[in-house]
Amino acid sequence: MNPALRRLAAACLAALLALAAGLTYHQAVAGSRYRDDGRNPRAALERAVRSRGPILTADGVVVARSERRDDGTRVRTYPEGALYAHVTGYASAYFGDTGIEAARNDDLRSRNDGSLTAALFSLFGGDLRPHQVRLTVRHDLQRAAAEALGDQRGAVVALDPTTGAVLALVSHPGFDPAVLASGTPAEGDALAADPAEPLLNRALGATYPPGSSFKVVVAAAALEGGDHTPETELPDLDELPLPGSTAVIRNADGGFCGNGRSLTLERALAVSCNTAFAQLGMDLGAAALFNAAEAAGFNGTIPFDLGVVPSPFPPGDLSRDLPALAQTALGQRDVRATPLQMALLAAAVANDGVAMRPHLVAAILDADGGEVGRTRGASWRRVMGRDTAAALTRMMEQVVVAGTGWRAAVPGERVAGKTGTAEIPGGPPDVWFIGFAPVGAAPGEARIALAVLVEDGGRLGEDGGGGSVAAPIAQAVLAAFFAG
Repeated sequence: MNPALRRLAAACLAALLALAAGLTYHQAVAGSRYRDDGRNPRAALERAVRSRGPILTADGVVVARSERRDDGTRVRTYPEGALYAHVTGYASAYFGDTGIEAARNDDLRSRNDGSLTAALFSLFGGDLRPHQVRLTVRHDLQRAAAEALGDQRGAVVALDPTTGAVLALVSHPGFDPAVLASGTPAEGDALAADPAEPLLNRALGATYPPGSSFKVVVAAAALEGGDHTPETELPDLDELPLPGSTAVIRNADGGFCGNGRSLTLERALAVSCNTAFAQLGMDLGAAALFNAAEAAGFNGTIPFDLGVVPSPFPPGDLSRDLPALAQTALGQRDVRATPLQMALLAAAVANDGVAMRPHLVAAILDADGGEVGRTRGASWRRVMGRDTAAALTRMMEQVVVAGTGWRAAVPGERVAGKTGTAEIPGGPPDVWFIGFAPVGAAPGEARIALAVLVEDGGRLGEDGGGGSVAAPIAQAVLAAFFAG
């Protein structure tokens, strides 16, 4: 062949290959992105007329559904308003999809999209109607948690410790998902610009210093090491000078935690003794605390239906900075946790030391209510040994029976817990309560575990701590659980 013709043929072949590659990419790879882009008018029209399945609570309350308008279009409505906003999220042509609306979009939307595939599927007996999503959340607990939290900024997460099912997930302040599903761009922009951050899911998307609720991790590290038991005596100091520093750690009331000589590890946890746990953290060492924190899920990714930010534990060598190590043992310094992380910690203690994979979706139902898929409980990680979990259960029960968490007590039920008060530079403390119930004769008998966080909650309580602000919220949720 003539060399010039050969070069021309090669150039034409290369151009054809490039054209084929471009068409393949835009059709097979980028096609779905173009199709679903909110700026695509065809996508907006298709979304407006396409039906979408409802989202239900575990007890059958409809929290999201599609309603047909007179013009044939459909609008997504949320009958419970802000109560489930951070669970369901919203489905919006302009703002996109979030929450369960996004995570289960393929189940919720109708398969009747006018395509040849859909037509053939229907021809051979397939059901094009959208599926329904049934959540694990109990409506009575969701409402009890929201009402107990009230106007305070914070979050409540409740779990079934034996399965990982989320029984309640509340973040306040919230928002009305309908505003983003069918409102104007200006309304959505106003929500995004609100300094109270109503769009922020505080249960999953923000981390806070856990304060004394982190002492559960420190106690677990001590018990796992084999040198400590609940009866181990710790020094009872009214103040603890930190080595190589002018800083001093004091107890919440400025005095001793006991008799001024010593107190047991169990009693130190019950009264949340800062000096005892700061010294214990330094004695255990940085590696022991780091290992216990990572075993609990810190610095890792929590597998969940919705995105969860990691809960960081400082990776540096704290053994060279004993003051920082002492403060870390009190849940301060650079330790941060999401409420979901702390709820999983409590659930692991309740469940014989094993944390289950948390989940929000109980089942997928067809349009007629028949079950087509179910989420099975699965273990996520072993957080601590069985003996450690059993010992911690007894110790945490004393927090409620005769310690800082007495306001979480539920008449007729045995409750275990731990309060937390996290100092915030320049502002009131964030306050916590984590716990579970009922405490039984054998490990693993608890049916609910929870975490409560109140931002700036220290300004509200009579003692400025988790015991007076967060514990009563936990009590309300626990009481609703047992009443139900």
